Amino acid sequence: MITHHPDDNLLTEYSSGSLANAVGVIVCAHLQTCPHCRKRVEQLNKLGAAILNQSVAEVVQPASFDQLMTRIRNQNSETSAGDKKSTSEHLHPVYANDPLLKHVPKVIAKLLPRDGKLKWERVSAALKTARLKTGQSQYEVAFQRISSGGRVVEHDHRGLEVTMVLCGSFSDEDGVYNQGDFLVRNAGEIHRPTATQNQDCLCISVVEAPVKVTGFFGKLVNPFLSFRPA
Repeated sequence: MITHHPDDNLLTEYSSGSLANAVGVIVCAHLQTCPHCRKRVEQLNKLGAAILNQSVAEVVQPASFDQLMTRIRNQNSETSAGDKKSTSEHLHPVYANDPLLKHVPKVIAKLLPRDGKLKWERVSAALKTARLKTGQSQYEVAFQRISSGGRVVEHDHRGLEVTMVLCGSFSDEDGVYNQGDFLVRNAGEIHRPTATQNQDCLCISVVEAPVKVTGFFGKLVNPFLSFRPA
């Protein structure tokens, strides 16, 4: 059961088209798995359309209005289509045979390298990461794969981090996060994720700055932590 959702501010930005593309990808992925938030966005879209129809303060060119309404209709159809067909039907065999990747939301599947060569980098004994190309420069988008029972080193955030659990689950000081859950960490927030014992955990994260490992160990590794938007 999904218990952690984007707040209304994020959903409103997504509905209006003003959300940064990289963050919008994660919100869209959540919408493809969460009926509750899909319904909320549909309500926001209808509200936005009603406000536009009632507005007389600004002249809107017909073409611009048509484009806006097309985008709203496309958002509704894309987000509601997430439940209808298995993503694995369209994946490269390498991903389709991976129990963590084969059921990722369609918007995430589109970011996977078409040749099946997703490059994983080991960060620690418990954590591997794979950066994804999204065509933007402000944020880094990456998979985080935590081995079953594994603990990620405690770290601080130097900027915004938006995360969605794609498979499995993990916990930290604030709670337990299961498949589909969506969470936001801001600069200055410290946590230490730990995957559940029975299954590896796969997340996708959008960050605007590298994390900062806390404690003595951090003094050794922080100078080598990279940030590579793509």
